[in-house]
Order: sequence, then structure tokens, then C-alpha cells
Amino acid sequence: QVQLVESGGGSVQAGGSLNLSCLASGPTYRRNCMAWFRQKAGKEREMVARINIHENTTYYPDSAKGRFTISQDNGKNTVYLQMSSLKPEDTATFYCAASVLWFCTDGMTFDYWGQGTQVTVSS
Repeated sequence: QVQLVESGGGSVQAGGSLNLSCLASGPTYRRNCMAWFRQKAGKEREMVARINIHENTTYYPDSAKGRFTISQDNGKNTVYLQMSSLKPEDTATFYCAASVLWFCTDGMTFDYWGQGTQVTVSS
């Protein structure tokens, strides 16, 4: 069984930085691909970063490329999201997610989700 707990959300001014953490429990073979999503009010969730925890390979959509960085600790128990040059449109609830698939691919379904942490970027 996998549990994910996000932390690090808060309020920041435009152009600032914020670091999020996702503490994961459960075997690594149940969370081979992990990702960060954001959900703006009234909108669908969108993936902003993902990582194959075994290969340590990462992927970013254009909306996050160059501003967001996903990483993990050596024990593969915590996944981080480093955000810089934040914009008001980044305001959203950020979720950590994990998939049992051994690979990461675009449009994949995730099996486990955290409770979310709020990020607010003001101008």
C-alpha cells in the first residue's frame, strides 16, 4: 500500500520560489513513476513534472520546463518539486501522484494521490 503526503505549499509573490515535498510510504515497486500535478480552481488537473524513481529520469511539459525541477532523495522516499519564477497562473492545489507502471508515459493513469497542498502566487 502506498501513501503520499505533500507539504511545503504556501503564498509567494510573483517571481519567487517555493519548494514542495512528497513523503511516500510503501514499496517502491508500487510507485515506479511519480509525478506532480496542479489543479486550478474549476479546471482539470495537469501534470507539471514526473520522474521514474528507478531510472531517475524526468519529464516536464512546456508550462513548467525551465522553472520546475523534480527530484528525489537517495532512499526514494521523498519526491521534491522546486519551483522558481512563479507566476500568478501557477496558483493551484498541487498534488503528488504515483503509478505502479514501471515506466512513465504521457497520459498515463496514476494509482495513488496525496491530499494536495495549496500554492498561491500573488502579483
